[in-house]
Amino acid sequence: MISNVDLFIENFSPFLISPLGIFIFIVLYALWVTCLLPGSWLSMLSGFLYGTWLGSLIVFLGAFLGAHLTFYLGRTFIKDWAQKKVSTFSKIQSIEKAVSREGRKVVFLTRLSPLFPFGLLNFAYGLSDVKVLDFTLGMLGIVPGTILYCSFGSLALKISNFGDILSGRSSTDSFIWSLISTFSTILVVILILRSTKKIYQDSESLT
Repeated sequence: MISNVDLFIENFSPFLISPLGIFIFIVLYALWVTCLLPGSWLSMLSGFLYGTWLGSLIVFLGAFLGAHLTFYLGRTFIKDWAQKKVSTFSKIQSIEKAVSREGRKVVFLTRLSPLFPFGLLNFAYGLSDVKVLDFTLGMLGIVPGTILYCSFGSLALKISNFGDILSGRSSTDSFIWSLISTFSTILVVILILRSTKKIYQDSESLT
């Protein structure tokens, strides 16, 4: 019996994996994060559709574009609105002040930590004195989390095909490798979070 997942993949995957489909997904992701919507589910969808590594690249490009768009809007056209929005989150305000002193370091470390919402950070950095180059280089901090969410999405696809794996119609080695890759990524992210758990306290001490 064909599952809904199989039908979705069969009907839409030819378009979604085409250059145009990938481009549309990147643009959609950029607009998604610009609207301050959480990107985790969309990241997992990317992993589901494109696999861990291509999916991670697609998400990174979309997040990169969306972050810079939000950063620019927060620094120009909607600066007053962004200030009101950021003012409701005390820890984001503290980051806005700290980044003026620490620059690239704070941008990078806060990107590693899920304590700080991605969209609001973009606004906060737009309101701060941080240089565009530091903001851009700090985007590398989202790479571990991006790979993790895309790994979850890729693993979900493998699990949805678990019946085929058991019946020998799909590669068991591929499924096992996906499990190992996903859990390895989880361990890496846990280690990163442990090393950055004091970012918020440190940022407050700088204010």
